[in-house]
Amino acid sequence: MAKRISAAFVVFALLVISAGFARTRVTARAATRQSAAEAAAVKRGEYLVTIIDCGGCHTPLKMGAAGPEPDLDRYLSGHPEQMGPLPAATTQRPWDWAGAGTNTAFSGPWGVTYTMNLTPDQNTGLGIWTEDMFVRALRTGKHMSVSRPIMPPMPWQAFRNATDEDLKAIYAYLRTIRPVVNHVPEWQPPAEAASLSGH
Repeated sequence: MAKRISAAFVVFALLVISAGFARTRVTARAATRQSAAEAAAVKRGEYLVTIIDCGGCHTPLKMGAAGPEPDLDRYLSGHPEQMGPLPAATTQRPWDWAGAGTNTAFSGPWGVTYTMNLTPDQNTGLGIWTEDMFVRALRTGKHMSVSRPIMPPMPWQAFRNATDEDLKAIYAYLRTIRPVVNHVPEWQPPAEAASLSGH
């Protein structure tokens, strides 16, 4: 009787172990598929960020031997905090707006805007942004998807036409780049608007 019980126990144990191995294999295959999908999304995001030229504004320019060139140590980190807020530029038509030499700050009828830090830094970049916040910001033209309007020259009106998959891929890629601590100044509304609101 004891031999029958122990034999049955061994068979039961083997069944449990084999079921565990099967579950592990299924889980491993699912994880591999997920990681492959995530890697594909990141690669797609990198491609989109490159062809859209997000770095054209969000990576500061510096003076090189052959003229202005992207400062890749500050890749996608936005307007350099060392420059601080800038005064509004005085322009005369047909020159209705102006840009800083870094191509990260712009002055026009909307006030003064600064390109934001797109790196995943927690305190100064997109670190606290969720995927949903990112997608909705580019769909609605609202900073963090709920606050002030996204001001020119950020072409969110064009980006809102992208598919959810492409916007999510851009977000996935931005989560993988090197975080850069860089506090970007807040948007400065036009002087007349600021005086009306008491700022």
